[in-house]
Amino acid sequence: MINIKKYSFRKYSKVFPKIFTLEKQKLRKIFPKENIEHIGSSSVKGLGGKGIVDIAIAVPKYQIKKSINKLQEIGYNYRTSGGNKERKFLQKIIKYNGIERRIHVQLISKNSNAWNSVIAVRNYLRKNKKITQEYAKLKKEAVKYAKGESTKYREFKESFLEKLEKVALKKYRKIN
Repeated sequence: MINIKKYSFRKYSKVFPKIFTLEKQKLRKIFPKENIEHIGSSSVKGLGGKGIVDIAIAVPKYQIKKSINKLQEIGYNYRTSGGNKERKFLQKIIKYNGIERRIHVQLISKNSNAWNSVIAVRNYLRKNKKITQEYAKLKKEAVKYAKGESTKYREFKESFLEKLEKVALKKYRKIN
């Protein structure tokens, strides 16, 4: 069984990009032309988080249901909670160097606000070490505050993330 505590803080690990690359190779066989990106805390050097490798795949909106089925065929479990019309969540557990790791995949409508947001936030954090450190500190505090409760964990970070998203999207739109 996996030893990941759902709401615990883990330091950034150099294995995260390696796990992403390996999983991307598998996903590329199913999604040969779609944009597949490493997102979330594990995609930002030095950030840390829950130790989960998050992957976003941009698919046409009309292909989301079919894409869920394709991912289920290779071992991903569809999570009905947390998604919306633009974004669907799946997860699976893999073994990497003998250690179980959790991977989350987000199927996101191509060219949607949700897609722009996850890419903008990732890029902004990668370029702004001070904000990354501030976010890491907040995440550690959120873990202590939440005591394993997902709602409390998300609520604790919500205000910071809303501000971060606004700033990141503004920069992203200037560049793109």
